[in-house]
Amino acid sequence: MRFVLALLSALPLFGQPPGVVIDHSPQTSGQYVGSPGIAILPDGTYLAKMDLFGPKSTENTRAVTRVFRSADKGSSWSHVTDVNGMYWATIFLHRGALYLVGPEKQYGDLILMRSLDKGRTWTRSVLAEGRYHTAPVPVVLHRGRLWRAVETADGPGGWGSQFRALMMSAPAKADLMRRENWTFSNALGRDPKWLDGGFGGWLEGNAVVAPGGRVVNLLRVDHKTLEKAAWVEVSANGKTASFDPATGFIDFPGGSKKFTIRFDKKSRRYWTLASQGAGSSTRNKLVLMSSTDLKNWTVHTTLLEHPDRARHGFQYVDWLVEGKDIVFVCRTAFDDVAGGAHNAHDANFLTFHRVTNFRSFTSRAGAEVVAEAAGVAEEEHPAAPGR
Repeated sequence: MRFVLALLSALPLFGQPPGVVIDHSPQTSGQYVGSPGIAILPDGTYLAKMDLFGPKSTENTRAVTRVFRSADKGSSWSHVTDVNGMYWATIFLHRGALYLVGPEKQYGDLILMRSLDKGRTWTRSVLAEGRYHTAPVPVVLHRGRLWRAVETADGPGGWGSQFRALMMSAPAKADLMRRENWTFSNALGRDPKWLDGGFGGWLEGNAVVAPGGRVVNLLRVDHKTLEKAAWVEVSANGKTASFDPATGFIDFPGGSKKFTIRFDKKSRRYWTLASQGAGSSTRNKLVLMSSTDLKNWTVHTTLLEHPDRARHGFQYVDWLVEGKDIVFVCRTAFDDVAGGAHNAHDANFLTFHRVTNFRSFTSRAGAEVVAEAAGVAEEEHPAAPGR
């Protein structure tokens, strides 16, 4: 069986997915591709990461995150290392060091790892014990602090209803590996009565600097038909999170799936790539969106699409801006010689893509989108509009 799986992985792919394939894990392995992330080192090396989930993975004991590198602007990728005890993680750079932050397993302790050798080896620190949940969401530098959203999974009920939203932050000049330097806000649970009783929960929140300069947590909303995001306010000291259900739910195409929001200084707009379509299982259409105020969003164009939504998906995109372009990594469910993806959710590819001249979509209707290998600039942490 091991020989057959290895042979299937090595054979030429049937129905090559769009973009550049970074890694492939066929459904026959029982391990699926999750949590794409991307970063760039000061020397121009690109790093991508993913983790493995599924019935034959170790997600429930000691999860595995895989790290890859590209030295040619994303045209080709090589495996760097497997990191044990890291799941659902964000990869980010800060003050010359590379970090991973996420639980050690599904609903595990919250872990921070640091690498000083381009992702080859990692040191480990436990930031908080408990049952934590998250995704590769932004780490934002604002007013001397790093901010990142996370959830606990200790509320009542199962998936969705058990998630409680909070914000973590630390002084930018502090030793991030010391847990006492991190501040955690209170954790907010859901009310099942919200959205006329259809609110399943919130998760995978984004730390974003809103107009006016305050940090907010913009979260994915679990709902069977509506596409919404939830706007949670965070105090300036990072200790208090609050939510007003009367005003806190905003229309957000793709809001029932994970999304990453970043602010672009040149266009003075917030941008995201979202899996558009009602319900969390619809992931076969990836769109480019932007907003000037975080509350009113415009869909500019479709980046990736497949007519079948049962076993094809473009999801959990993490992205960066380089010059005039957006570069992104994607959890892709697509055809292969092993029978394709298990389903749209259980992806079998990690892929790399580029959107050329993305800012021009605000002033043109319908334009060519190029999905190919491309460069990624060092991440720019968003500043508040008007500042």
